[in-house]
Amino acid sequence: MPRIHLTTFIKAPIQRVFDLGRSIDLHTVSTPGTNEQAIEGVTTGLINIHETVTFRARHLFKVRQHTSKITAMEAPFYFADEMMKGDFKRFYHEHYFKQADNGTIMIDILGFESPYGFAGKLADKFYLKNYLEHFLLKRNSILKEYAETDKWESILK
Repeated sequence: MPRIHLTTFIKAPIQRVFDLGRSIDLHTVSTPGTNEQAIEGVTTGLINIHETVTFRARHLFKVRQHTSKITAMEAPFYFADEMMKGDFKRFYHEHYFKQADNGTIMIDILGFESPYGFAGKLADKFYLKNYLEHFLLKRNSILKEYAETDKWESILK
């Protein structure tokens, strides 16, 4: 199963970064290229343990739906979400937050597996891993921008 591991340093307090990481509103703002919209479950505000959200978005030339559930949380250091329904055979995303002297280190670990046997494994390795990594890097850059400026106040009201 392919895994993506990203580390992002953010000059902001850990609680702010943690809350922005689980904000449905920021997720929607941070994904303009795919026009993500929360359509079921928690659709605004902060998602919490055992809650779900369904996003509708355009990925890979098709409108898709993806339902995730927050399966673990230890505020403000960690939360994990897992796909409950969607196009993948398996999809999980672990979010870690570590306080540093002058900010927060945010770590993403994303694992996924496509259906379709051998063809799915090829797609994972040669296309989807890069696609998802680029998607996360873009999302993280916007989260960083909001956390390090006054923009976070428009999200965490």
